[in-house]
Amino acid sequence: MAKSYHNPPELFDSTQFGFSQIVSVPATGRIVYISGQVAWDNGETIIGPGDFPLQITQTFRNLATAMATAGGQLSDIVSMRIYFLEQKADELSHISAALKEHFPVNQAPATTWIGVRALADPAFMIEIEATAVIV
Repeated sequence: MAKSYHNPPELFDSTQFGFSQIVSVPATGRIVYISGQVAWDNGETIIGPGDFPLQITQTFRNLATAMATAGGQLSDIVSMRIYFLEQKADELSHISAALKEHFPVNQAPATTWIGVRALADPAFMIEIEATAVIV
């Protein structure tokens, strides 16, 4: 797919955190919207209770599963919203590391990080929703 990634010098260097400032996609292909993924397995058991890095890992696994089901892969994601518990704000380097692990620095999705007081279940520490374009 002909995606373009832009990180203009007039904006801060978001690539150090694992995401791009801007991703543009031609108006072709199929747009996929992925609901917020969390660290549940398919039996609604939390993976990594109280363990932020492990919950991040499981959440990315669930994103990969959702993308595969839609006929794509993580690299097709063009935008993400990452919701994390405010009390984990001092551990955001784990999110950055996961982004860098799953997306090449020059092909990272546009991403917004949002600190929240709570998520749908008290055991959740992170939730990620995504938009992808599959050609």
